[in-house]
Amino acid sequence: MTTSKKLGLFDSTLLVSGSMIGSGIFLVTSDMTRQLGSGPLVLLAWVLTGIITLMAALSFGELAAMMPNAGGQYNFVTRIYGKRMGFVYGWAVFSVIQTGVIAAVAMAFAKHLGIFTLGHDKVVFSVVLFGDGECGGGTTFKLLAGQLIAIASIVLLTFINGLGIQESKWVQRIFTMAKLIALGILIFGGLYILAGGEFNGIKNYFWDNMSDGFSGSQFEPTSESNRLKGDIEPVLGKWESLAGIGLMLAFASAMVGSLFSSDAWQGITFMSGEVENPSKNIPKALLYGTFVVTVVYCLANVAYMTLLPLKGLPWNEALAAIGGDGLVDDFNFGIAHANQDRVGVASASVLMGSTQDQSAGMMGLYSMAILIMVSTFGCNNGLILAGSRLYKAMADHGLFFQRATKLNGKGVPANALWMQAFWASLLCLSGTYGDLLSYCTFASLLFYIITVAGVLILRRREPEADRPYRVWGYPFLPIAYLILAGFVAVGILVSQFNIAITGIGIVALGWPIYYFFKPKGQSNH
Repeated sequence: MTTSKKLGLFDSTLLVSGSMIGSGIFLVTSDMTRQLGSGPLVLLAWVLTGIITLMAALSFGELAAMMPNAGGQYNFVTRIYGKRMGFVYGWAVFSVIQTGVIAAVAMAFAKHLGIFTLGHDKVVFSVVLFGDGECGGGTTFKLLAGQLIAIASIVLLTFINGLGIQESKWVQRIFTMAKLIALGILIFGGLYILAGGEFNGIKNYFWDNMSDGFSGSQFEPTSESNRLKGDIEPVLGKWESLAGIGLMLAFASAMVGSLFSSDAWQGITFMSGEVENPSKNIPKALLYGTFVVTVVYCLANVAYMTLLPLKGLPWNEALAAIGGDGLVDDFNFGIAHANQDRVGVASASVLMGSTQDQSAGMMGLYSMAILIMVSTFGCNNGLILAGSRLYKAMADHGLFFQRATKLNGKGVPANALWMQAFWASLLCLSGTYGDLLSYCTFASLLFYIITVAGVLILRRREPEADRPYRVWGYPFLPIAYLILAGFVAVGILVSQFNIAITGIGIVALGWPIYYFFKPKGQSNH
């Protein structure tokens, strides 16, 4: 492959930012608000997530400059901890981290397409697996239209990526720029209202949403909520105060959403062999890409806080605002109870005038839904592009299916691409968006922690090694990352024990599976 066909700094930076910006920023703030009940705490969670991500990216920059080979984090973990741990990381990426994120983002794409089709939750096929079905207490498998749409999007992007790096690059350019423009419009509108501007009769809710300070509270539903149906029934429940350890655990749990939204930035390290001057460009792309996304995410949440009431209007006020005619806008439910958690769509509807004109609000809903679909589609393009390179690197070391080593006529590891697509498609059938989000985030966080710790280990073990780039603020920055990320990991383990243990269990399966792939006589180091 010639240099002209490789990714330069611009495209590498777009790959970093484009892979990060998917569905999360448009959805997870709603659930984070229900867990924390405080505007300042929600914003703090996003700021802390940005700081953690930047710290990790800077630390990864040193490792990427030292090891500018295809495989990225897999190579880092292997060099630091040995081949067995490298395989366990690669197994985790294939089994849940990369493919799980691909599946979750594809499901989010289908969810927003459902705004137009109104049929994404339609049952296409069902079969009783155990027992006598739902009424008889058995288990019934249901195939939903949204799951088929998600799988179709994965198959389409896998096909496009099989055509070559140039085709993948242009898809990434177009869709990343489109999503940045979309978020830019939303941010500009929110900041304009925050600065005192007047537009479509929009009220500035920012200072009201900040008024409770850092006093946390958590929403506890008292009955089955109709929030996801968009009915006119009130969201039944109450807000329970949080303090002390309970608040800290809720904060860590809420950060699952923001961390998921900020994940996948390390994918560029998987593709070192297809980046121009990787020792210099990859550290820069990691820094530039994560910094841009961090700023955009924080400003987007400021816009949400400006355009929507945090916990929604009291039910009697909501009815009065719509004249009791049965048409409930997302605005009335606020950030915490946005319809299907689509807080980005709700904010866009307000900007378009949904508080005054129902049809204008629908235009905002449809336009933002289209842009979110563009965002998720572009995000998955970057994820699918990067992941296959890691599996090829593992196969080159004899630690994955050997067919994954094969390149097609365009120099692309096509078999690895289709293996990834197959497993990600199965994950689309396996769980909800929230489950996939939690499994991926916790497993990914664990490997970020051990990889950043590797910066400290290699500095002591290989002090004379060539380091074209050295992490800023060493050793304080990597240590600060380990403290902050460790706090979040422990908080998730305690507050979402079943999810965390499941994630750990999936990762731990890689240990015995390693001996299935390990070539005979090969050392673990």
